[in-house]
Amino acid sequence: MQALDATIVNTALPSIAYSLNVDPLQMHNVVIAYVLMVAVFIPISGWLADRFGLRNVYVAAIAIFTLASLGCALSQNYTQLIVGRIFQGIGGAFLLPVGRLALLRILPRNQFLAAMSFISIPGLVGPLIGPTLGGFMVEYATWHWIFLINLPIGILGLIFTCTHMPNAKLDNLPRFDALGFVYLIMMMVALTFGLERFSQGGWSLLAVLSILALGVLAGVIYAWHARRDSRAVFRADLFVDLRFRIGILGNIFTRLGSASMPFILPLMMQLAMGFSPLHAGLMMVPLVFGSILIKNFATKMIQRFGYYRVLLVNTVLVGLGIMSFALLDAHPNIYTQCLHLFAFGCVNSMQFTAMNTLTLKDLSKAQAANGNSLLSMVINVCMSMGVALVGVLLHLFEKIGVGQPTIWSFQHTFIILGAITVLASVVFRQLRQFQQQPAISTSE
Repeated sequence: MQALDATIVNTALPSIAYSLNVDPLQMHNVVIAYVLMVAVFIPISGWLADRFGLRNVYVAAIAIFTLASLGCALSQNYTQLIVGRIFQGIGGAFLLPVGRLALLRILPRNQFLAAMSFISIPGLVGPLIGPTLGGFMVEYATWHWIFLINLPIGILGLIFTCTHMPNAKLDNLPRFDALGFVYLIMMMVALTFGLERFSQGGWSLLAVLSILALGVLAGVIYAWHARRDSRAVFRADLFVDLRFRIGILGNIFTRLGSASMPFILPLMMQLAMGFSPLHAGLMMVPLVFGSILIKNFATKMIQRFGYYRVLLVNTVLVGLGIMSFALLDAHPNIYTQCLHLFAFGCVNSMQFTAMNTLTLKDLSKAQAANGNSLLSMVINVCMSMGVALVGVLLHLFEKIGVGQPTIWSFQHTFIILGAITVLASVVFRQLRQFQQQPAISTSE
């Protein structure tokens, strides 16, 4: 349900915009509201589950997500839809982390890997069918059904959680680091909101820069706080490992461009290339199929060539792949367009797998859960900031290119996003001093 909802809305955004009388190019907040709330509440998910019990928190998460989906479907205006997406994000923030924690707490260790592999299947199927299903529902029903589809799934989830999941909890749990959590929220919200204000306009440059500065300041204060408080949400000792630091930093800069592709591609296909919602959704299938297929070869590639070579070369390929979408409309037919998207899906998935495993591979058992939560938070924050950056660039090029066709703004946005990703390869140059021997395999 969560994996599906992260992608199903992308192909429906233009139709939702026309229905609610909103500019389609300003619909990025529908994506940002959801992804940002997921990022904000991931750090507290594990502590709440240990404090109040796995079943209680999971039931609450499913109920919030399902009711929020109903609220989104019943929205009569843009503001109501954003509020619904915010609550969807709050519920969604607990679904995957608490589900993984339930397996960790309950299953014998010899069954854990098999169980994790099994539950990763919905995470792959969701992005595969989400864009196409969203396009189909918009074209042959109404956009409201992309949210209503969650209701029967949510009800079944509530039933099975209540009847099958034990309410495991931990005793003598240390007090939650509420102050550090507030600093993290301030950082994430201020940075994303500041970028979003750039795209919307109406605020002075000084006000926007002040919001962004507040986000940076909150991050610096949190880093100082984490060094002093042993109860910090994300402990400072995580960053002692250089490979972890490189992995986190590389994720930040790479995902600013690549993580926004599921948002900007369907938007361009519909607004600039004249595709129907269903056609745009179907065009995303080769990209996701490439992402799934390459996972079988990613570990072998890393083992053969090492993280340094793979990430240095592949980061450049991802950046050039993003730039190449500026020429997507120049293809002679749909088949070469699909091949183009498939190839990008392959290099993009290789990048995510390599970055994720590099980040987590050398953490101790005591650090693993904390490091994984931080990585999950970074992934979602960068996704929200990447979508906000797309809004900024589209708005900027729309002003610069007055009289130009709509696709002109998209083409220049792809070039800038790709250039940022290419520059991220500089981060991975620091890996040259290590001999890479991958220890784990992580799928996204």
